Amino acid sequence: MRKYFIIVLFVIPVLLNAQTDISVGMGVNFENASNLRDYVNFDILGTDKLSTFNSSVEFFSEVAFPFAKNLQLGFEYAMSIYSVNAALGASLYELSYNHHKPTAILYYLIQGEGYKLKFGGGIGFRYITLDEKIIKTTSYSTTGFGFLLRAEAHTLLSKNLFALIAGDFRTDLPSDISKPDGKKIGLKSIGFGVKLGLSYNF
Repeated sequence: MRKYFIIVLFVIPVLLNAQTDISVGMGVNFENASNLRDYVNFDILGTDKLSTFNSSVEFFSEVAFPFAKNLQLGFEYAMSIYSVNAALGASLYELSYNHHKPTAILYYLIQGEGYKLKFGGGIGFRYITLDEKIIKTTSYSTTGFGFLLRAEAHTLLSKNLFALIAGDFRTDLPSDISKPDGKKIGLKSIGFGVKLGLSYNF
């Protein structure tokens, strides 16, 4: 145990002294969650409220360390927010969820004077908290995992500060939520997103 502790104490300063990138930003996702669409449209509303692709807002932060020549290992925490509201008889139907998406990502890095390009893929844990209001609000949660493909472009703004634009392709596979009435809310999805942000290089 002591040996592993010493290794950790040695590795962390090396990583922090290397070319470490810290990124933050936000974006928009367009997701096809067919089971959720069918549940809202047919089981609840009886009308085509949700389309094939629906948008959600996402916030993210990431730290990426050099892993090998032209490779970086990134650890991202992202959270997307989605909601739908519709009339249900004389009342209002509301469904909203927060989707937490920590992901480990391996990047291939290309860099030159004033720019960096990253291409990568990763896998991570997924956790969703969902609130549904039909007369009263009921809260649910579920977990699963997801996969990510990403391309990033970083453009130098000042000495160590970069503007960031990224494109994602995601598939997320959380377990279905089982309701007391026997109905299921399926949240598996596939989609793409565009993000803007800032990155800082140490």
